[in-house]
Amino acid sequence: MDWNGIYGGIRIGLLASIPLGPIGLLCIQKTLQKGRLAGFVSGLGAATSDTLYAIIAGFSLSYIVVFIEKQIFWLQLLGGVILIVLGIKIFRSNPAVQLRKQRKGKTNLVQDYVTTFLWTISNPVALFIFMAFFAGFRALDPNAGIIGQLLLILGVFIGAAGWWLILTTIVGFFRAAVNLRRLYWINKIAGLAIIILVIIALSVWLIKDYIIK
Repeated sequence: MDWNGIYGGIRIGLLASIPLGPIGLLCIQKTLQKGRLAGFVSGLGAATSDTLYAIIAGFSLSYIVVFIEKQIFWLQLLGGVILIVLGIKIFRSNPAVQLRKQRKGKTNLVQDYVTTFLWTISNPVALFIFMAFFAGFRALDPNAGIIGQLLLILGVFIGAAGWWLILTTIVGFFRAAVNLRRLYWINKIAGLAIIILVIIALSVWLIKDYIIK
């Protein structure tokens, strides 16, 4: 077994996941509001999305890359709008209502996973991030064959999932100190932070790639 491929994939998956953007804030918010499991499952949705982009980058699925390059404006814009709507939803959410649902057993882990996956997959920039990581770390070995590439992709998923497990476990330790009033303000801050981060990212992207050119 090519352990180097797995280790390389774990390193890339971990490093690609560490920057705390809107999805990271979402997982933190879910951990504080619904518990470590909900936060981790949400993180797995992001890890799955990242793995799919890693597969496209690793296997050089050129027709998908060309499509994303051609439609990146609309994909970026759609992803930004979705995340802004998410931020508004978190900002307006009532932690007391969510707590009552949790006590009644109405929390839905599948929904947490799917929604985070969809929000993450709507950001095609992840594809080019993995391309850069694979090139920078020289992770793609043409002599490794299909098994070597699959092990590399497996490593990416393990690394990404490992980061979300670490993050939600650390955040979970502080959950006991978070009462409803604090959670109310955490939702406000997290929702507002997501909106601001997305607006800044979209503004920088538009200015750099369209206005300056």
